Amino acid sequence: MTTNMQSYSKYKESGIEWLGKIPSDWNIVPFKKIFKRSNEKVENTPSLDLALSVSGYRGVEPRNIDSMEGQMPSEDIGKYRIVRRGQLAVNTMWLNYAGLGVSDYEGYISPAYRSYNIDRVVNKKFVHHLLRSPLYIQKYTSMLYGLRPNSLQVKNDDFERIEILVPPLESQKHIADFLDEKTKIIDELIAKKEKLIELLREKCSALITHAVIKGLNPKAKMKSSGVEWIKTFPTEWTHDKVVSLFSFPNDKVSDVDFEPLSITYGGVKKQVEDAAKTDNGSNRKLLKRGDIAFNGRSDRRGACGISEYIGSISVVYHVLRKKGLNVDTKYYHHLFRNTLFSQEFYRWGRGIHDDMWTTRTIEMKRIQIPVPPLVTQRQIADFLDVETVKIDNAAALIESQIDQLKEYRSSLIYSAVTGKIKV
Repeated sequence: MTTNMQSYSKYKESGIEWLGKIPSDWNIVPFKKIFKRSNEKVENTPSLDLALSVSGYRGVEPRNIDSMEGQMPSEDIGKYRIVRRGQLAVNTMWLNYAGLGVSDYEGYISPAYRSYNIDRVVNKKFVHHLLRSPLYIQKYTSMLYGLRPNSLQVKNDDFERIEILVPPLESQKHIADFLDEKTKIIDELIAKKEKLIELLREKCSALITHAVIKGLNPKAKMKSSGVEWIKTFPTEWTHDKVVSLFSFPNDKVSDVDFEPLSITYGGVKKQVEDAAKTDNGSNRKLLKRGDIAFNGRSDRRGACGISEYIGSISVVYHVLRKKGLNVDTKYYHHLFRNTLFSQEFYRWGRGIHDDMWTTRTIEMKRIQIPVPPLVTQRQIADFLDVETVKIDNAAALIESQIDQLKEYRSSLIYSAVTGKIKV
């Protein structure tokens, strides 16, 4: 999308392989000539109370300290590093994911991060876009070191040896203003599309809720179910405990003899090769084709699926196998993934806090669920299979459009800050 834009009239060899050719009036300056490390700590400015994080998409942003990530409200933050407005904040453990940016805020970051003052020879907004561009991220990635994939990082000394592209100051400002304007337009369009996906998901959830609890006939007479979370349902429906419709087999197997499976929000999947296993051998359960696998962790409620495979799953999962011929597994799969059931499932759980909140097999067995006539179960399941696929396809199309917009955004930044296009 950037091919129709002008190039600079003259280019020269940069003398640096990874930078390639650059416009003839651009310079290359060592990092340390522009950036000076700041060692300010919160202990010297106790009134500073804004926690910051470095977003891979936008840069430095306020952090919600009530979240599970990062500093907790009761933690001593005296050693945390101060970031002033206009300083560069850097997370060397996240550089391959654009873990840096020029801050619009004044606050504090983890002591493992770095903050830098920026010389006036460069435009701060230009530097923000430059150092987060695909070209520089590729360079950071080439400098990663460490023993394990989840512990790789860039050494501070290596980072501070990076060469910085420096166009004339007027050109920097022009490029920065151009990118600020264009990325704002793209980000607003992405936000609208993300909101549309959210609305589609809400529509899908409402559609499933109504179908599995009220049925498909809008003229059907309703009666009180006698179950608080169900409230009313069609007069010909009944209700019963989960254990009356499903058994909970607990056959122990080895993941050597049976392919290891995992449960995601997308259903039952084959476990990724080389994925870390938390259990094995006799600590796994047998899952057969047609069984429903259900995650007992309440913070993962809705993560369940009908298995297409014979394999082994973690002992912490529930296995539900239908009893008799009057149960349509697909209908109950939709029911178990429904928001109202998820809330009831959570109510039966127990634990110290949400991350440890679990609904055990003995509790899940007691939950009351609707029992429509078998023909109705099948009609609802067939209807939802068709309608949810339509919504999923619509959402997937929008997600593809978002991916294209993000790719264009990235390409535009790369082309502008490296001089491939003249803006």
